[in-house]
Amino acid sequence: MRRIDAIAITFAFFILGGLAFWGLKIYGLSSENAGIWSQLVLVAGILGWVSTYVYRAVTQTMTLNQQLTNYKTEVLKKQLAEMSPEDLAKLQAEVDAESQSS
Repeated sequence: MRRIDAIAITFAFFILGGLAFWGLKIYGLSSENAGIWSQLVLVAGILGWVSTYVYRAVTQTMTLNQQLTNYKTEVLKKQLAEMSPEDLAKLQAEVDAESQSS
């Protein structure tokens, strides 16, 4: 996520908190109760957002991890494509020998 995205999301949460406050106030709640409930909605939204970050961090599906995985895969594909048939046969023999020893 880019810095500007985080700023935009933060601004959106701020606006949502204000809209929730005014919506609850129009609905008939007092200013105190509307403030409490709008804060509850805001905090629940922020905790939900943070939980998605924690989930992506634990499962390593964040953007940087995906980019590194894709880069390593592409490098290995390129190295494999550049190998001569003799080198491929030698590599296949090594893989077969290792799989039989396991």
